[in-house]
Amino acid sequence: MTQLPIGIIVLIAVSVLIYFGLAQRVLDRMHLSDRAALGIIVLLVVGSFIDIPISTGRFDVSVNAGGALVPLGVAVYLLSRAGTSREWGRALIAALITGAVIFGVGNLMGRADVEPGGRFFGYLDALWVYPIIGGLVAYIAGRSRRSAFIAATLGLMLVDLAYLAWLVYTGAPAGTVAIGGAGAFDGIVLAGIVAVLLAEVIGETRERLQGGPATKGRPDALVEALRKPIPGEPGDNNAGNREGEQR
Repeated sequence: MTQLPIGIIVLIAVSVLIYFGLAQRVLDRMHLSDRAALGIIVLLVVGSFIDIPISTGRFDVSVNAGGALVPLGVAVYLLSRAGTSREWGRALIAALITGAVIFGVGNLMGRADVEPGGRFFGYLDALWVYPIIGGLVAYIAGRSRRSAFIAATLGLMLVDLAYLAWLVYTGAPAGTVAIGGAGAFDGIVLAGIVAVLLAEVIGETRERLQGGPATKGRPDALVEALRKPIPGEPGDNNAGNREGEQR
């Protein structure tokens, strides 16, 4: 019996949580309804089996629909819903930082490439190392739920692009790059979930400890929106402002 990839198993578990309404708060803050989130999960799972070849030359390059195109589409949507231009810019910068850190970690692991695989310190599978580190870096750099998700998913996709650039730069006679495919799909899914969970848990904890959202240096309209209770309706007009730059 063929074992399902860990990324698909995790997506199935997340879909169960969404179905029972246990992820409503997070989805509200990311401007996603339950139906939209479940639809995205279906596209991720189905797309994970679709590889689109984009090169037949010296390098065998392909793009995985579920591991690259769907996360990219979600990231673009979330960027369009960013509460402030500062959050928009920080999400993209955080993606670059996340990609650079993961690429560096791959090199430190002593591998000739940075594709998910191998083991870290001899016992921890790199499948978990990359998403954990990527999710952590994405949260630290991105801070808000949207920015953290964007940074984590785009950051790991940038690693695949960096690998392709490395092949070209080193003049490798041949190589295979599956952007968002193979083990990268699992890494991208896990990194995005880890980043959002960190933003939710740490962000909410800090907000409760300080008695509410940070207000220093923020526009009055944003502060007022942040203080309002979340009604649980994804389509609410103030949902984007409530997310802001969660600290």
